Amino acid sequence: MNKDILKKGFQNLCTAKSMTELYEENFKVVSKYVHATSRGHEVIQTAIGMQLRPQDYAFPYYRDDAMLLAIGMSSYELMLQVLAKRDDPFSGGRTYYSHPSLRDDDKPKIPHQSSATGMQTIPATGVAMGFWYEEAENLSKHKEGEKPFVVCSLGDASVTEGEIAEAFQMAALKQLPILYLVQDNGWDISANAAETRAQDAFEYARGFNGLEAVTIDGTDFEESYNTLQDVIHKIRTERRPFLVHAKVPLLNHHTSGVRMEWYRDDLEEARSRDPYPKMIQLLLDNGVTQKEIDDMIAFAKAETQTAFEKAQEAEDPKPEDLFTHDFAPTPITEEVGERSPEGGEQVVMVDCALFAIEELMRKHPECLMYGQDVGGRLGGVFREAATLAQKFGDNRVFNTPIQEAFIVGSTVGMSAIGLKPIVEVQFADYIWPGLNQLFTEVSRSCYLSNGKWPVSMILRVPIGAYGSGGPYHSSSVESVVTNIRGLKIAYPSNGADLKGLLKAAYYDPNPVVIFEHKGLYWSKVPGTKGATSIEPSEDYMLPFGKAWILQEIWKQEEVETMSIITYGMGVHWAMNASSELGMQDRIEIVDLRTLHPLDYDTVFKSVKKCGKCLVITEEPSDNGFSRGLQGRIQEECFRELDAPVLLIGSENMPAIPLNSTLEQTMIPSTEKVKIKIETLLGY
Repeated sequence: MNKDILKKGFQNLCTAKSMTELYEENFKVVSKYVHATSRGHEVIQTAIGMQLRPQDYAFPYYRDDAMLLAIGMSSYELMLQVLAKRDDPFSGGRTYYSHPSLRDDDKPKIPHQSSATGMQTIPATGVAMGFWYEEAENLSKHKEGEKPFVVCSLGDASVTEGEIAEAFQMAALKQLPILYLVQDNGWDISANAAETRAQDAFEYARGFNGLEAVTIDGTDFEESYNTLQDVIHKIRTERRPFLVHAKVPLLNHHTSGVRMEWYRDDLEEARSRDPYPKMIQLLLDNGVTQKEIDDMIAFAKAETQTAFEKAQEAEDPKPEDLFTHDFAPTPITEEVGERSPEGGEQVVMVDCALFAIEELMRKHPECLMYGQDVGGRLGGVFREAATLAQKFGDNRVFNTPIQEAFIVGSTVGMSAIGLKPIVEVQFADYIWPGLNQLFTEVSRSCYLSNGKWPVSMILRVPIGAYGSGGPYHSSSVESVVTNIRGLKIAYPSNGADLKGLLKAAYYDPNPVVIFEHKGLYWSKVPGTKGATSIEPSEDYMLPFGKAWILQEIWKQEEVETMSIITYGMGVHWAMNASSELGMQDRIEIVDLRTLHPLDYDTVFKSVKKCGKCLVITEEPSDNGFSRGLQGRIQEECFRELDAPVLLIGSENMPAIPLNSTLEQTMIPSTEKVKIKIETLLGY
């Protein structure tokens, strides 16, 4: 091998090994925060890190400090993270050691990822799918031979996760430029491979047609470097996926919190495969002198000791640092454009969304849409993507497999390379497999990367009950999603709001979930004609966090008045009930429009003016978003209230039954709201 490559690789090994030893020597200091090290894995990590270029994307996992050193990170920078210091270059002290997020011009790009085992595989595959899309649409700026690829690092134990299969499936299906680098040390935490795996990652990968797998000795630098060099060249030129399965020993603790001596029964065997002495012999065989080797070892030890002493003295985060980078700033802060242009056509809600997306796709080649059944044959089960594939092609509007986790999590990778994905799950009931990615990867990316990697995506979620949809097509799930911090959430009640919020969401650099009530899409439910709208102009945008006083009243001392706070279908129940009771002058109706951010100012002003408040939701009434809002109103408006804040929602049953009589018994209605209004006004 080239002697300079060998020496550079060995210097990296020495640094990684010295850091592991230093952490053990100073265990009481560094174990304040949990960490893992690469000891035993250094060779394969060094071999890949040395071959990555600045245009490439990497998704290391929590044991990959040798890889991070190999791409150009310093031991001092990594130690700032192990000690959770303010200048930690990845997260500002917010996340664990070797949980990188990096956006340096001279290094591979590393979007944020969680340490939920294997969950980085879907976002990583999303980056590769983004490269595929750019190249298919002639948007790529990279020349032949210099095209970027993605490396996704995994432990063999993580390959048993179901989400890994989703990623492998898409990589093989679309022939994506990604390398899955699996480091197999034979262990989960205390469970070994024989207990937990029917086959290793190499054997498993061969079941995916189009995903080529290679297995190597990950402790042999020459084999590792040359194999990876060949694989990387093929990915750069042939644009197809590979899996490299590298057998390695684990020579340090699983983490600082789970000590190897507690459970390991194979330590002597593992130490017999230590890559460190093997690499020293490789250096000697290639003409490197023992003195040169000794000098590199001494340099690494001295450098890491100096870095550690310096890192200990570095500044800790300040209390106010807690409150930064939950969201990236959005440029859309005011309502703009014409909401009801003169001569405009009255359209149903679903068409307002369709037209908004078509306008965005015509204007922005980086905008694409995918999900189940949204492609050309059907255009969505609600026709919410009708004609888009025909107009923009199958690369921009395409069907995915039944993979909610991939649909949601791939947007992290898409966003990271500058694309804007609009995705959907077919029904709110189907969102559950995607919640892992929504919570661990999408919602926390901006905050845990210290603002470097906000995820710019739109997730459309058809929601709500109508027409005997039954228990698997009718659920309301907003309480679960509103409890995921780091998301913006809309729930419009009409087409104009939906179009304006979709446009605002597109230009927002943060992740947005839009709940779209199926019963309002076509205004087929009696009493929902108000969901239709004159189609707003193309430049119409409605900022998040701006509630709408849909029915406003004057403050009246001589009569009882009330404020109804609601959203989605609740707006129509409220409007119909108010009209049928002839109380439009006594009932103020506030349409929240967005659930996060929520316009508390408008809510509190309305409630304080009216003196009584009713909150309407379609969700079951207990333990939900609206129950929390009810309590917040009670707390903030207590002095001005003339009665308890009341709430009406669905019955607190496990699911919405299929039978229409049972469905109507379950959910609110105009009649039920009328009774609640009369109860409150008579209080």
